[in-house]
Amino acid sequence: MAIGLRPFKAISFDLDDTLYDNRPIIMTAERRLLSYLAEKHPVTQDWGLDDWQALKRQLIQQAPMLAHDTSAARLATLEQGLMTLGYARKVAAEAAQQALAYFVEQRSDFRVPAEVLALLTRLAESYRLVGITNGNVDAHRIGLGELFEFVLHPGNGTRMKPYPDMFYQACHRLDIDCDQLLHLGDSFKADVQGARRAGCQSAWLNPAVGREPQKNAQGQLPHITCSSLDVLLALID
Repeated sequence: MAIGLRPFKAISFDLDDTLYDNRPIIMTAERRLLSYLAEKHPVTQDWGLDDWQALKRQLIQQAPMLAHDTSAARLATLEQGLMTLGYARKVAAEAAQQALAYFVEQRSDFRVPAEVLALLTRLAESYRLVGITNGNVDAHRIGLGELFEFVLHPGNGTRMKPYPDMFYQACHRLDIDCDQLLHLGDSFKADVQGARRAGCQSAWLNPAVGREPQKNAQGQLPHITCSSLDVLLALID
């Protein structure tokens, strides 16, 4: 179900798993980071992904705002892990910064599919385009730098979707009312509910449309539901 669009002036896009399949990218980046750490810092060789993730959960429990900053959480995890394994704080801090930079480089080591870039280029003829993501991908490296006016990430006091913080920031920077922004994303909770909480319009990218019932009965409905980006273009073009 959906409630229908009203006129809007700008479109914001979630990035991960909306404009590209992020899961294999992250899995590859995680593997490369482990190899990097083992080569640069042999004391980490016995630590696997589960060990690092367990430490991350522990640190977020101690400092909940880390949950709203992907890069800060990873940096804190790397630094604390290296200190746990015997590094002095200063050395661990420097090594963690280098490892974080390596990870962001690896998780941004791809290009948004050409057909998606073509779709965005067409939309940019009629609407202002921006990105609103909970992740830390480098939008310029993946081909979005020239299409999006800006990309917002959480952190430094700005909370992740579904909190409305980044939607408010986007509308302020675009100098538009919140209901003049249409946000498109794949997550019912983060994208649809986040946009609706901020008073923005929402488009839910849900490949299951027409094939199985929608199971998200709670929360506000999206303004439109799309099975693909191509369908979105047909609906708003």
